[in-house]
Amino acid sequence: MIIQLTGKVNYHITLDPGVWIFDDRKIEWEQAFGHPLSNDNPNGEEEANRLQQRWSREVYQQKINPPINKSISKFERNEILKGTYVMPIKPFIENAEIQDGAETVILSTSSGEHEISVNQLTEGYFLFARNGKPIKEDGPVYFYFGDGSNKDTPIKGVKQIIVT
Repeated sequence: MIIQLTGKVNYHITLDPGVWIFDDRKIEWEQAFGHPLSNDNPNGEEEANRLQQRWSREVYQQKINPPINKSISKFERNEILKGTYVMPIKPFIENAEIQDGAETVILSTSSGEHEISVNQLTEGYFLFARNGKPIKEDGPVYFYFGDGSNKDTPIKGVKQIIVT
């Protein structure tokens, strides 16, 4: 359930999506792909305020490297364990330090290889938890472009990222 990031990078790193559920950098699926909150929900404004505060904390935490696990309430912990989350890939790419001249990335999956640009990887997301559970079928992660253009057809089963 780990993912190797190798190739034209200064630092080869290993990603473990199993520990991301309590990582402050994770983003809720709806937040990542711009689904608006429903106006039919009587708690919509309260929910919007909660999400705004959470987003502000996440943006602040992204400036701290590595992220610090803050103390969370039991209620928040239970809510986290019900959500569907994506992890922005950009912080990991910045830590690996892609070398000059690298233009493409190969996502090695259980069903083959997919070639994308470095920019597409940097702006992309990994889906790592659905309903609070790790992705086991076709996992450990699914890759989504940052613009959500492949929301219906993600690249599933990413096992290795090779920068070329």
